[in-house]
Amino acid sequence: MIGLEQDDAGSNILGLDLTPLIDIIFIVLVFLLLTANTQLLSLPIEVPTESTSQLQALSQDKHLTINVMASQPYWALDGEEFEDFAKFEQAFISSFKEKPDVKVIIAADKQAKVQPLMTLLALMQRQQISNTQILMEP
Repeated sequence: MIGLEQDDAGSNILGLDLTPLIDIIFIVLVFLLLTANTQLLSLPIEVPTESTSQLQALSQDKHLTINVMASQPYWALDGEEFEDFAKFEQAFISSFKEKPDVKVIIAADKQAKVQPLMTLLALMQRQQISNTQILMEP
C-alpha cells in the first residue's frame, strides 16, 4: 500500500498505491447499481379474472369504435384510417365531444404492436375516458 519509490537521483519517495482503494470503490459502485430500485411506469387496466366470463354482444347505437392495426396506418376511427396520430387524436376528441355518453370500444389486431395501443390508452387517460371496452378474440 505505502511503497517507497526511487527517483532518478536514487532517493526514496514515500507514495500511496491507490489500486486497492479504487478496486473497493468499483465493487461498491457495482453493488449499489445492481441493487438500486428503478421506478416502473404502469398503466392500470382491469381485465376479467375468470376465463369463463360471458362475452357480451355489441349494441349498435351508442359506441365509438377504434381499431388498432398491425401495420401502418395503425389507427382507425369507425373504419376511417389515419396515418398520423395527431390527426387521429383530433378526430377522436371531436367525435367524443359530439357524443360524450358513448362507449369507446377498442379492437386491436392480434398481430398489432404494443406501442400504438399504449399510445391510444394514454390518450384515453389524458381525456379521462373510463367508459371503454377492449375487444378480445375468444
